[in-house]
Amino acid sequence: MYVIGTAGHVDHGKSTLVLALTGIDPDRLAEEKARQMTIDLGFAWLQLPDGREVSIIDVPGHERFIKNMLAGVGGIDAALLVIAADDGPMPQTREHLAILDLLQVRRGVVALSKRDLVDDDWLALVEADIRALLAGSSLADAPIVPVSARSGVGLEELKARLAETLAEATLRPDNGTARLPIDRAFTIAGFGTVVTGTLLDGSLRVGQEVTIAPAAGGTLKGRIRGLQMHKQKLEVAPPGNRVAVNLSGVEVEQLRRGQVLSAAPIEPSDRLDVKLTALPAAPPLEQNAALDLFIGADETTARITVLNNTRIMPGEQGWAQLRLASPVVALRGDRFILRRPSPSDTVAGGVIVEPHPRRHRRFQPGLTAQLETLAKGNPTDLLLATLTKPLDLKTATSAAGLDPTSAKQAASELLSNGRIVALRQAPLPVGGAVKTPLPPGGVGGGSVPPLAVSDYLIAAGAWQTLLAHIRDTLSQYHAQYPLRIGIGKEELRGRLGLESKPFAAVASVALAAGELAEAAGGIYHHPGFRPILSPPQQAKAARLLAALNAAPYAPPAPAELGFSDKDDELLAALVERGDIVRAAGIYFSRAAYQRIEAEVFATIERDGSITIATLRDLSG
Repeated sequence: MYVIGTAGHVDHGKSTLVLALTGIDPDRLAEEKARQMTIDLGFAWLQLPDGREVSIIDVPGHERFIKNMLAGVGGIDAALLVIAADDGPMPQTREHLAILDLLQVRRGVVALSKRDLVDDDWLALVEADIRALLAGSSLADAPIVPVSARSGVGLEELKARLAETLAEATLRPDNGTARLPIDRAFTIAGFGTVVTGTLLDGSLRVGQEVTIAPAAGGTLKGRIRGLQMHKQKLEVAPPGNRVAVNLSGVEVEQLRRGQVLSAAPIEPSDRLDVKLTALPAAPPLEQNAALDLFIGADETTARITVLNNTRIMPGEQGWAQLRLASPVVALRGDRFILRRPSPSDTVAGGVIVEPHPRRHRRFQPGLTAQLETLAKGNPTDLLLATLTKPLDLKTATSAAGLDPTSAKQAASELLSNGRIVALRQAPLPVGGAVKTPLPPGGVGGGSVPPLAVSDYLIAAGAWQTLLAHIRDTLSQYHAQYPLRIGIGKEELRGRLGLESKPFAAVASVALAAGELAEAAGGIYHHPGFRPILSPPQQAKAARLLAALNAAPYAPPAPAELGFSDKDDELLAALVERGDIVRAAGIYFSRAAYQRIEAEVFATIERDGSITIATLRDLSG
């Protein structure tokens, strides 16, 4: 299945032509019908002469609605550029063509509409103008078909040309990481929330749990109740289709155009490394310029940091980092458009090179070479660049913009040459037996064990950096709290900035490697670290223990023995070591507490219960 998007100037007959081709009126809004002008995206479908069914997205041509046009053309396979024969190329014809060029839409057909309004001589002149306009663009070789929606002249030839154009296209691959940029969200009585969009990178299935981002609070979770394509119900929707998704667990008020529905976890980003192309007629792209970013069906404001120059001149390319006013969902290889807010015009476009970069300094040594490597798209380099933190292979595949086969091959190559390591919560088997000790990453004896779904991958350098971060974090904690055995699991995880599952894998491998030690209760510390009391603290602790042992069931409060708030760490250390027990805010010697605890349990086991009076008698 393929998706065709219309393009062209207002009143050149795009919607009328779609209606003539498909029998479906794409203008669905009452205002559109009243004004006889497309305002928002419209949708239809068509069966081509070769039997293939294609979706058509009809976009508005008026410059005031260019935002809506951009929301529709991000995922198309081919363009239907409509130019009126009685008008010829107009300003929005040129801007729409520039947008298609920046998005690298390389397949298309030009429909020379309103053929019935001009004679042959005029038609020939307009065709020559169009051919000159197309020269040097991504649609330079596009066929030009004169048509009349009113009389039907040229419609069959137009369908045939569309079929020929799409015959050269390849179906979108199923990478197993489905994502659907949402261009509409609405409710249907009896069904609930529905979203529509062009499905990319993978398939969706009825019953599948999905994530929607960006959203207030991070992400939304929902489940697919139903799928439709061209009003036909589906159990599975393959990539490359216009799809309507009926959702449960999500309210329409939580949704908007531009969010992305995904079958895999997605992480929005507010910073992007990009390769920019400035239009020849645009002004220079200056440092810190604020422009409108359009990516997928989303839009936000972006400020530019040009990385390898002071500015990007018209018609030139350059590396830049975009700082976004609000986060967007983007993958490496996604294309985008930049427009000036005032005057409102398209000035540049480009491709995402790194969707989750660190902040860069301008003219940073080696940065340009690194970005060029990422832009070339070598699978091993892309996967390696993605693994700056622990990721499972499926997530890393999606983040790197790779298909599963290429990603798996790249991971095997990187593992074999030691450039990445695999983290597993149990020792990795090699040749059916566990070799000990296995280095972090599970590579032993010169062979690479097969990856498991639960394995986490990380670049070798990033792994060493993470281990150093663990050591530094523990050292800082021990220095700050010398009387505590160590840091709690959740606090350490938070300081390392890791999710629960990758943290568990990291901790498991770090423990096995001797970089980390674990005490009871999920407490982590440096191997060999033990809290040491100073002589004054030892003396104070001895006085407390003596007093608690002297009055085991009527123990004095620490304050009665000269303890103050600054001794809270000492008390916590004594509890942690097991010297004393804190119960209901009262401190007991451990021996006294264990003795009364044993007597209480024995009484309950013998009598079935215990009274307050009996408890008082037991404790004297």
